[in-house]
Amino acid sequence: MQSLIDRIDQDLLPNLRLESLDPHDPIVVHQVPPPWKLVGAGNYAAVFAHPDTPDWVVKVYAPDRPGFEEEVEVYRRLGDHPAFSACLYARDNFLVLRRLRGVTLYDCVRLGIRIPPQVIRDIDAALAYARSRGLNPHDVHGRNVMMCEGRGLVVDISDFLHPDDCAAWEDLKRAYYCLYLPVIAPLRLRIPNWLLNGVRKGYRLFRRWGRLLSQLGNP
Repeated sequence: MQSLIDRIDQDLLPNLRLESLDPHDPIVVHQVPPPWKLVGAGNYAAVFAHPDTPDWVVKVYAPDRPGFEEEVEVYRRLGDHPAFSACLYARDNFLVLRRLRGVTLYDCVRLGIRIPPQVIRDIDAALAYARSRGLNPHDVHGRNVMMCEGRGLVVDISDFLHPDDCAAWEDLKRAYYCLYLPVIAPLRLRIPNWLLNGVRKGYRLFRRWGRLLSQLGNP
C-alpha cells in the first residue's frame, strides 16, 4: 500500500490536470501521467488505475468541488459489503478504493448487453443495506450502478448523506420493467449515446421542474 501512496504523491497528483466545468456534467480530464489510466469520470471526481495495483483505484476530486469528507464517512458506515467498494485510504481530496469491475447499466443499454432482473434485485438489496446503516441512497442512476457476471454493484455512493428524497433509482427501475424488459431486451436494441445523453438531460430537467413546482405548491 505504501508504494501505491508514493506513486500517487510523486507521479499522479503532481502531473494530473482535471477540472469541473459544470456540476451537472462529468469533469474534464486534460492530462493523465503514464502509466496511470483513466477509469471513469463523474460530476465531481475522476477515477484512475495503475497497472501495478490492479485491484485498487484512486478517486481524485476536482478542485473546488465538494463531497470528499462526505464520501469518506459513507464508506466508514458501509463497512464491508459485496455490492459496494471499500475505502482503504483517504487524504487531501483523494481516496484509494477497492476496484469494482463490470459494465455500467448505461453502457449495457448502449452496447446491447442484456441486463437480467437479478442485477436490479441486487442493487435494491444493496440500497436497503445502505439505509440500514443510516444512509440515504441518492442520485442512483445508470452510470453509477454496474453489472458483473450477472450481479449488481453500486459504484458511486458519494451522495448517500444527502438528506433529500431522490426518485432516480425508482424511476430507472420503472423504465427497466416497463420498457427495457418487454421491448429493448428482446429486440437486442442498442441505444446510441446521443439519445441516452438526451434522455439523461431531459430527465434532469424534468426533476428540476418537478422540485420547483412542488415548492410553489407548498409555500
